Amino acid sequence: MSSEKRELTIVIFENNEAYRQSLEMYFQEFPGIRVVGSFADGADVENRVSESNPALILMDIDMPVMNGIDATTKIKTVFPEQLILILTVFEENEKVFDAIKAGADGYLLKSTPPHEIVQAMFDTVAGGSPMTPVIARKIIQVFARGTTVRATQITNELTEKEKQVLQSLVEGSSYKMIALQLSISLDTVRFHIRNIYTKLHVNSATEAVALAIRNRLV
Repeated sequence: MSSEKRELTIVIFENNEAYRQSLEMYFQEFPGIRVVGSFADGADVENRVSESNPALILMDIDMPVMNGIDATTKIKTVFPEQLILILTVFEENEKVFDAIKAGADGYLLKSTPPHEIVQAMFDTVAGGSPMTPVIARKIIQVFARGTTVRATQITNELTEKEKQVLQSLVEGSSYKMIALQLSISLDTVRFHIRNIYTKLHVNSATEAVALAIRNRLV
């Protein structure tokens, strides 16, 4: 494997032609991002994904032929490791939870500024689960009704630096922002987050944040 930085290849599924084209034009400003597919509907998603082989998919929900939630389900069934970031206007609970259950790796509203979409894309491939704040709050409310854990025991297991990283996640900071805030490298941020996931027995930043808030870990 080359030591060169890998290019982020993406596929866009977006029904709104003007918005889809504006995304493509914006991404052209970043030499590390390459759009390898751009589609207005959810037709033939398995073949489209197979042929383009993207690192990440930006997925709209309201599309003809097959909506984004069903397309996400279908893609994840065939390609379980494929990363999919929902980008939509919908913030209703039903749409959010259906997308997460379908296997979406993150959920952004189209009101998200373009530079934050780019950061969320890189956060996703780095192992994060980016969410627009209002969406993250909905997910947290659901997890808050789940099972409890022994907060004191978990808190004792986290190092001081891990607690700082977890606090930053709760505040909605991206990996890059955390690195700047704590004066550490991105790789170190990812190392601490992997340890946090292991100690909290969770698989995503969303679950970690929900657990932290419910049990007042930070």
